[in-house]
Amino acid sequence: MRILVTIPEGPVKETFIPPQVAESIRDMGEATWNETCVQFSPKELRDKLVNTEVCITGWGCPRLDESILENASDLKLVAHTGGTVAPIVSDYLYNKGIKVISGNQIYAESVAEGVLAYMLSSLRDIPYFNSEVQNGRWKAEKYHNEGLLDQSVGLVGFGMVAKFLVELLRPFRVKIKAYGKPADEAAMYEYGVEKASLEEIFSSCRIISLHVPKKPDTYHMIDKRLLEMISEGSLLVNTARGSVIDEAAMEDELQKGRFKAALDVFETEPLPPESKLRNLQNVILIPHMAGPTIDRRKYVTLGLIRDIKQYNKGERLAYEISREYAAFMTE
Repeated sequence: MRILVTIPEGPVKETFIPPQVAESIRDMGEATWNETCVQFSPKELRDKLVNTEVCITGWGCPRLDESILENASDLKLVAHTGGTVAPIVSDYLYNKGIKVISGNQIYAESVAEGVLAYMLSSLRDIPYFNSEVQNGRWKAEKYHNEGLLDQSVGLVGFGMVAKFLVELLRPFRVKIKAYGKPADEAAMYEYGVEKASLEEIFSSCRIISLHVPKKPDTYHMIDKRLLEMISEGSLLVNTARGSVIDEAAMEDELQKGRFKAALDVFETEPLPPESKLRNLQNVILIPHMAGPTIDRRKYVTLGLIRDIKQYNKGERLAYEISREYAAFMTE
């Protein structure tokens, strides 16, 4: 098997492909590596793909369209170490019958774990109390914190992250409502989740977590009207994409102190220094780190390696991303 690894040298490659994982790739066949510190240019990638059967890609890889794939007659499988494949796939790729796999499922599980961590940290005010003790203070005689047990949780979107999150939330006995596409209704029933409208979720759920992709129809879908429906003392968690929320409207509502937020993503990243969010005590700000955690990165690549071996045996791919599924993923 002739394998091309496009991920350039550096910390990303070191975490996704540490030495033992690199050895596993070599064991599968003849491997060619990107030994530079930058991504291949489209022309370089086009030339490298000649005679390649399996291409292992990562963040920043050029889109695999006709201009790059026109001479890749032997290419059968693209294994993407990222989660979403939307930035790299094309109709031309799928029309050629090339299979696509990615770390999406492994990412989703790690992101769900991150959501759970953000919920608990915010409800229990862990950053605040940590700061108090580090600055020589202690808890006041009258203080307030909350837990996750027996709370009501609303999920906006019911994709892979939301499904993993439902499983993680089961021990906390939460009541879960979800808003999703009509195609999600059967899965909601299977997972024991109540279908709800956006308005119902924002007006009735104590904790609201966002799980929709970045698409034209999700831009600012969480607008001022919905934000104003959030009840006193509630928590909004966003690990989806910053553009899903009207950030200016959210800043205005958070400044009123009615509810809290744990934000992992923002409309502009890195978050601008002048952002009002930086000065709010009822917000936890995380620099786009929900998942996968660094320790999970090698497991992404190992999962893809297992699928590559499955493909060679003509068996089912655990991490395959179909054209239809890719269409719903974030660009």
